[in-house]
Amino acid sequence: MDAGTAYRRRWGGLAVLIICLLVIVADNTILNVALRTLSDPERGVGASQSELAWAINSYTLVFAGLLFTFGVLGDRWGRRRMITAGLVVFGTASALSAYSQTPEQLIAARAAMGLGAAMVSPQTLSIITTIFPPQERGRAIGLWSGAVGLAMAIGPSAGGLLLENFWWGSIFLVNVPFVLLGLGLMFFLVPESRDEDPGRLDVPGVLLSIPGLVLLIYAIITAGERSSLTGADVWGALLGGLAVIALFLFHESRTANPSLDVRFFRNPRFSVAMATIMLMFFSMSGLIFFLSFYWQSVREFTPFVAGLLVLPAAVGQMLLAPLSPNLVRRFGPRTVAATGILLVCASLAFFTLLETDTPVWLILVFFFTQASAMAVVLTPSTDAIVSSVPPGKAGAASAMQNTVRQVATAMGVAVLGAVISFRYRAGITPALEEVARGGDGDAAPPDGGELHAAGESIEATLALARSLGEPGRALVAPAKEAFLTGLHTAALVAVCCGVVGVLVVLVWMPREVGDHHSGAGSRTPSPEPEGRD
Repeated sequence: MDAGTAYRRRWGGLAVLIICLLVIVADNTILNVALRTLSDPERGVGASQSELAWAINSYTLVFAGLLFTFGVLGDRWGRRRMITAGLVVFGTASALSAYSQTPEQLIAARAAMGLGAAMVSPQTLSIITTIFPPQERGRAIGLWSGAVGLAMAIGPSAGGLLLENFWWGSIFLVNVPFVLLGLGLMFFLVPESRDEDPGRLDVPGVLLSIPGLVLLIYAIITAGERSSLTGADVWGALLGGLAVIALFLFHESRTANPSLDVRFFRNPRFSVAMATIMLMFFSMSGLIFFLSFYWQSVREFTPFVAGLLVLPAAVGQMLLAPLSPNLVRRFGPRTVAATGILLVCASLAFFTLLETDTPVWLILVFFFTQASAMAVVLTPSTDAIVSSVPPGKAGAASAMQNTVRQVATAMGVAVLGAVISFRYRAGITPALEEVARGGDGDAAPPDGGELHAAGESIEATLALARSLGEPGRALVAPAKEAFLTGLHTAALVAVCCGVVGVLVVLVWMPREVGDHHSGAGSRTPSPEPEGRD
């Protein structure tokens, strides 16, 4: 495809890239509403709490661990070629997930889905930087960011609808037709692009990045799952991951052809944008993840209704993401980013007041505000990252942004989850002990192991309550109250991280919009003369 044709088809190409992104992001959120079904031996695969966690974590571990690698390889081997191969892997793994017979099969298939997603995700953003000229790139990235919000809403609502009408495997099988659609349109609307002068492949750097990221993500996930940092494997993985990443950065600063040019971080637009994305995703991801338990376990809504309640957030992100470049041009990146983060902090502060009877409409208003403000911050931050590097390195920069986002998301779920778990166990333990002491004549009281397991989460406590029958009703109200106490504390921690983000922006973010990097290295189509397209 020549440059002129690529330019004329750029908006169609963006639509194809958004389809690819939608199916990946939506599937990652769709699983959240299916956890209860998958744990059912009759309706699902009979997965335990730990197996459910790893059905989610296996995807995250592989995805985050290989994002940087495939971003670099996409720059060298061809971004469209990489995204096509990734869609094939993702679609095949989705079908395998749908027909899994055991939790172990599901975990393995989800890991394969993470592999396909890692091949696709960094290419979508780097292709945008090659097919759109600088004056249109902010708007295109805004639409790309809005699609992320749409996918986050489509996942839970579509998952709830499918679970109410079909078997659990349908939440994975639905990916296949969208993958086929993306593959069919890819060759007509998306041009091939790569770094035309990549230099020698930095094999040591690529190989070091994989174990470093995998070990770090494993430590974060495992610590969050156990709500503890005391395990030898956790500390070993954490220290090992940090050591390998330090070695990776040392190598990258010394090699002639680095996979990641550490000099990028000398640019304040690049480094501050990275820090902002990390702090925002850490603050929001963990809280949003646990809000699904609030809707289903505390408010007792169905998975479908819980999914629909995410829609206002998606609408907010879709509306504000494309508009944020205009706001940046008018008021400057520092003012826009600081204002957006402050609005996010105000919304997070609201969740410290959440109760069992808080009006749903009020929660949705703050949810809408939070997502809208997040879009205002993330779109210019993403644009700053990819436009601060030479076009030929767009895949590596995009992969860095995605990797930072995934690490921050995993840390948010792990750290805030540990906060909620600690507060929850402290709050529910007296009620569990009271039920154990007061068993009734016919039903044997739960033993120590059952009590300990029931104190892990609100879902585990409510499962014990259902198994106990009438005596178990005494656990329901304390379980909801203990969960809310943990959620309030986690929201307060998230607010503090948001405040740090405001300080970072105010101190280090430039006041004015910087110029887009114009370095060579990629076949970037130039706008055609006026009057065409």
